[in-house]
Amino acid sequence: MKKIQILGTGCAKCQKLMENAKTAAETLGLPYEMEKITALNDIMKFGVMTTPGLAVDGKVLSQGKLLSADEIVKLLR
Repeated sequence: MKKIQILGTGCAKCQKLMENAKTAAETLGLPYEMEKITALNDIMKFGVMTTPGLAVDGKVLSQGKLLSADEIVKLLR
């Protein structure tokens, strides 16, 4: 099971990134767990300085941009 982590304080871009990540995981048929990390200290532990951030299994794949579902599919493959 993949652990998809959305790093952000809850802004509109963070919400949309979470929706896109769900769509991507479901498109690939991946079993996943979604985690939203909103505390700045926890976000900084990932080394992310600009949100929204996307991490999978603790590894940061993107930060500071809103990825489309298609872009996330490519990262999850």
